[in-house]
Amino acid sequence: MRAIWTGAITFGLVNVPIKLYSATESHDVRLHQVHGADGGRIRYQRRCEICDEVVQWGDIAKAYDDGEQTVVLSDEELASLPVEKNREIDVMEFVPSEQIDPIMMEKSYFVGPDSKSTKSYQLLRQTLEETDRTAIVSFTLRQKSRLGALRVRGDVLVLQGLLWDDEVRAADFPELEQSARISEKELKMSAALVDSFSADFDPSGFSDEYQEELTKLIEAKLAEGDALDTEKTFGTKDDDEGGEVLDLMEALRRSVEASKKKRAGGAAEEKEAASGGGASSSAADDDADSGDDADSGDGEAKPKRASRASSSSRSSSTSKAAASKSSTTKSAAAKSSTAKTTAAKSSTTKTTAAPKRPAKTREKKPA
Repeated sequence: MRAIWTGAITFGLVNVPIKLYSATESHDVRLHQVHGADGGRIRYQRRCEICDEVVQWGDIAKAYDDGEQTVVLSDEELASLPVEKNREIDVMEFVPSEQIDPIMMEKSYFVGPDSKSTKSYQLLRQTLEETDRTAIVSFTLRQKSRLGALRVRGDVLVLQGLLWDDEVRAADFPELEQSARISEKELKMSAALVDSFSADFDPSGFSDEYQEELTKLIEAKLAEGDALDTEKTFGTKDDDEGGEVLDLMEALRRSVEASKKKRAGGAAEEKEAASGGGASSSAADDDADSGDDADSGDGEAKPKRASRASSSSRSSSTSKAAASKSSTTKSAAAKSSTAKTTAAKSSTTKTTAAPKRPAKTREKKPA
């Protein structure tokens, strides 16, 4: 097992170093959604309902909706909130174990000792067992303050997450307010039926029949060769067309990558503008107008502002491009002479202000 949390149980002056381990796991067979006709993988897109564009992870923010208004919270605003980083499981009180309502119980964690000397751990476990008590504790896990029950299970301590009191809904059923007459005979017959089903609970005597039959079905289809090549049917997904539901760590990783590409793309654009770049002016203009950035996945606003800010640099780049094309052309002598003249004018623009009219217009003048 791999520990998911390391800290200590504290009560009074007692400190018990411990580690937390996930005590449960799902046995469900994971199934993907595919196209029934060809087995192709079905993926989901993060599409904005206003602009109808696919949104990259780096551009996604969190929001709260009260039914009438929506409050958008940026990553910076969320990061400014105080984060719980307490590494202690504080015992608030010891209560009789039967007083804890099972409806409040959430995920379970094994509590293992985190030191070579386990005396304090064994002492706490044995004390809880002999007094038939459960420790009500507060702890922090994944930056959230939580309520829990520390109890004994065999030779190990178990931390059971508990719901807060206001998270348990009240049972309000008008039908239960009506009284029903139950005869003594009916009650005895019901008790006899219950007695006929009485037994000691053994969880190993129960199994998930659906998952077992599903596994048999999959194995039979594989044995019969009734399967498709995963690489051919699922293929590879283009991140820009985004799709499957990802876990938090994957979302954070992609956000970091998108941010790095964004910064790298901006730095490269500034360097090209400063040096006059070798790219053709028409391609640069097309990219600036469309506002597309395949690497970073930015929207229109940022590329257009960059285009306006570097308009004079593009004019200089246009003149250089025209000069380069003119110097390498192998057309008629008259055109070559015009090209040399254009090149000479273009070289002058390096020390003077950019011409008012694009270089392409001068290149189209007759010889």
